[in-house]
Amino acid sequence: MTKVEKPSLSLLQIFNMSFGFMGIQFGFALQNGNASGILQNYGAHVEQLSWFWLVAPLTGMIVQPIIGHYSDNTWGKFGRRKPYIMIGTVLCCIALLLLPNSASFFQAKSALMIGAGMLMIMDASINIAMEPFRALVADNLSDKQRTLGFSIQTFLIGIGAVVGSWLPYIMFNYFRVSSSAPAGMVADNVTYSFYVGAIVFLVCILITVIFTKEYSPSELALYNGQKEETKSEFSEIFKDFANMPKAMKQLGLVQFFSWFALFSMWVFTTPAIAHHVYGLSIDDNSSDQFRDAQNWTGIIFGVYNGVSAIYALMLPRIAALIGKKKTHAFSLIAGGIGLISMYFADDKTDLLFSMVGVGFAWASILAMPYAILAGKLPSAKMGVYMGIFNFFITIPQIINGIVGGPIVHSLYNDNAIYAIVLAGIFMLSGAVSVLYVHDDSN
Repeated sequence: MTKVEKPSLSLLQIFNMSFGFMGIQFGFALQNGNASGILQNYGAHVEQLSWFWLVAPLTGMIVQPIIGHYSDNTWGKFGRRKPYIMIGTVLCCIALLLLPNSASFFQAKSALMIGAGMLMIMDASINIAMEPFRALVADNLSDKQRTLGFSIQTFLIGIGAVVGSWLPYIMFNYFRVSSSAPAGMVADNVTYSFYVGAIVFLVCILITVIFTKEYSPSELALYNGQKEETKSEFSEIFKDFANMPKAMKQLGLVQFFSWFALFSMWVFTTPAIAHHVYGLSIDDNSSDQFRDAQNWTGIIFGVYNGVSAIYALMLPRIAALIGKKKTHAFSLIAGGIGLISMYFADDKTDLLFSMVGVGFAWASILAMPYAILAGKLPSAKMGVYMGIFNFFITIPQIINGIVGGPIVHSLYNDNAIYAIVLAGIFMLSGAVSVLYVHDDSN
């Protein structure tokens, strides 16, 4: 059967298709910037944080391949990917509403456990929505537009993440919502930010679901020069895993280094800033100074996401000039230097400059591995392979989640800044390993 080129989409169509990512990242940014602080507000110690965050990659590793498989094989009046995107959205919005309110219904350790449970539900829901979204972008774009598509997607992710990260700070400084709270409670500026996050998440997803067309099985078969695929059995996931493309395996090592580093940054930045920059004691997790450190984490996370949004628009041009692998390597080097430089910060404002390099890395991590990989995957297996590829994101986070806390406690004497330095070293290792990935398009 002769392969027919997919029609090129307009910038508006690509924008609408990717708009939901802005909502997903809005919620994700609120989680990344505030979850550790919230759990510490509920009584978690610094060495326990990585264990609580462990539920996130564990649920992602289980959920994404399953959702990918079933979205590959779902063809109904509501579409192929859209039903799963909506299910994940609704569940995540519920978790956003409940996470900062756990202490209102429970006390002490019960509140901590419920908060950790809400973190698990939130991340599982984001995974349910995210995986079909990435497959949707790959489904709808031709090979020549995929780098552009993933870059626009990363740009919108950056916009959502900037606002989501900064919202608690904005709530306090511009809307005068209190950032103080009794011990064991979450401040109002954080709580209300989560409420806004739930609304933004839902609205952005609805824009994509309403205005984006999904290709039918017969259309996809035409565009890929194949007969219309029959539905595959669930057990084929294991065969697909065994038969993954060579480049996918090689990218797995790159992803391992990158996501081990990111996990450390998300988990330990708040305690690292509080102890290393603000000079607070290890056990201080409820003072106004600690809450200021928590808010500043949101600010600097917003900076790296803002940088990533701008840098993402440059990625297609840079990749065209030097190739996808070298583009990704350069970006990871910038991220590694940025993370290591946090150790040398004399003031909290110095951390803003560190986040520039992290922004380069984050933009590239969200775009370049998928741009390298998408053209090497069979269209009928796009969803399940995107889900399997998520293993290389979740496994390093699981390993970090198990060993990260004990390492900080036993080797670093609870000084979390050293976990950030190690993250920078891992980011540099990812830059080296990407150069050995097989990619004919470079």
